[in-house]
Amino acid sequence: MNVFFRELNAYRKSTIIWCASLAAILVVFMALYPAFTTDVAATRQVLAQFPAAMRNALNISLANFFTIYGFYGYLLGFAALAGAIQAMNVGNGIISKEVSGKTADFLLSKPMTRVRVMSAKLAAALAIIIITNVVFSGVSYLAALMVAPEKFAAGTLLLLASTMFLVQLVFLALGALFAVLIPKVKSVVSVSLPTVFTLYIIGTLGDVLGNDNVRYLSPFKFFDTNYIIRNVSLEGKFLVIEAAIIVVAIAASYVIYVKKDVRASA
Repeated sequence: MNVFFRELNAYRKSTIIWCASLAAILVVFMALYPAFTTDVAATRQVLAQFPAAMRNALNISLANFFTIYGFYGYLLGFAALAGAIQAMNVGNGIISKEVSGKTADFLLSKPMTRVRVMSAKLAAALAIIIITNVVFSGVSYLAALMVAPEKFAAGTLLLLASTMFLVQLVFLALGALFAVLIPKVKSVVSVSLPTVFTLYIIGTLGDVLGNDNVRYLSPFKFFDTNYIIRNVSLEGKFLVIEAAIIVVAIAASYVIYVKKDVRASA
């Protein structure tokens, strides 16, 4: 039994739906870019009337918003929210479904160690996220080519796009951890939605209150689009924080999964 390919096949339809949905969000938002840049002065004046806290919460920078990078960074906030839900659904569901589906004892009775089962499932989850981001990044580049009146650096745009992948990695790891911590997950959505939206709201409140320290508490704020546009790089300290969260979450998931009692299905 190849657990990796079995999981890829099981999530095939879901992955296609998520790829199509994220691509649709991207295309719809990017199609609005010409409308915002037709009269930059008038649009800038309207946006300037919004409170600075609201602009920060919506990731709108008057300095960059009217460039293809700034506008793309604005829509990334919404795409990353959707991507985080997908990642946590996959991370949680791919581990917990054996218990909820009462097939865990059957799977673990095969000549496979628990570490191998866990590794195969996480590898499949990672592959799903990579596929999603390859599609998302490709559509991002094509959409930008179609709407941008000026030349742009593909590297900068794709670096911005990579932030969704990085956010998804955190929620994938958290989803796997919650799957082994919660005795029986009846609904993956009931775990993923509260977690994702809580962390998203925390990050948004930090912007509203002007408290930069809140960035350390929300993966959605680890990577500032304005910083990326200015420096064409990611902030190293947040890469380290993300790596630490992922390593701890995954390591804990392995330890708990290996030691966890699995009840036989009745």
